[in-house]
Amino acid sequence: MLDIIKIRVRAGKGGDGRVSFLHQKYRPKGGPDGGDGGDGGNIYLQADDNYSDLSHLSQKYFYHAEDGKSGGKNKKSGRAGQDLVILVPPGTHIWQVPADFQLKGNISQKLKQEAKLISRVEAKDTKILIAQAGQGGKGNWRFRSATNQAPDFAEPGSVGQDKILILELKLLADVGLIGLPNAGKSSLLAKLTQAKPKVASYPFTTIQPHLGIFKISQLSVVLIDIPGLIAGASQGKGLGYQFLRHIQRTRLLIHLIEPVFGTDKKLNLDQMKRNYQAIRQELKEYGFGLEKKPEIIVISKADLLSEKDKREIRKRFSSNLISIFEPELLSALVQKVITKLKNLSK
Repeated sequence: MLDIIKIRVRAGKGGDGRVSFLHQKYRPKGGPDGGDGGDGGNIYLQADDNYSDLSHLSQKYFYHAEDGKSGGKNKKSGRAGQDLVILVPPGTHIWQVPADFQLKGNISQKLKQEAKLISRVEAKDTKILIAQAGQGGKGNWRFRSATNQAPDFAEPGSVGQDKILILELKLLADVGLIGLPNAGKSSLLAKLTQAKPKVASYPFTTIQPHLGIFKISQLSVVLIDIPGLIAGASQGKGLGYQFLRHIQRTRLLIHLIEPVFGTDKKLNLDQMKRNYQAIRQELKEYGFGLEKKPEIIVISKADLLSEKDKREIRKRFSSNLISIFEPELLSALVQKVITKLKNLSK
């Protein structure tokens, strides 16, 4: 999945105005008749939900709209350049950056500091002008006057806008699933929705975000599995840089915590708490207020826990807790999600 890309766009140059004089058999001094140049082509970005990422743009860096044609004789205007429309998935943010901007490090933070947000392409078929075309120059016919009946000059076409852009896809979801690798995020997504993420018993099984939708009554809830979060993710470790920015586009977080057992097979609540705090710290260090988003804490793999373990966990963490993978508690989690989202909408 490619969700960020750097491209260059240049709108079309306007065609030059024409210097020309009318020469006919019986009108040797017929006067100026040079036509105007045509306008260049604009460049637009348009949302198209047939695309789920930006990989279709990866084979090309420079996008150039057509230049306008020069004016002709007999006051004929040049043809306008054809517009260029670049299709992107909904949720694409458009940033203008310096030419030396590198897609390395905490990109979201760098964009905030060094770039200018031009626009966002949100709804399907939204069309945004991102590079304005140059205008066609005026032909010498336009410059005739009482004091200058035979102007021998014309206007050149103006150049189109030339920009370096970062296209950043931020997936939009109601709920983001976060937690350490192998905490059970993909399994929960599969349980709640029709999504089919890869589920396995080793870390970093998921290497790209997965979206799923569950419906209850008239409400549809979009969930996204945020992979790759480990201690140091906000500084580039693991896959964190690639996916932390997607959390910005969620309203509610479900934080999954995997049970941890010591060598004596007893539940290690201290380590579970440290694992939880490690992810909370990464959200804070990444910035953009991620740590302030409301969350529901969920203990995964509840089938490994005794009733005593569950009671101890509830005491140690918070009342904002649901154990999962037990049918009656899974439905309770759904209701809690719905209630939270409704309260956030008020």
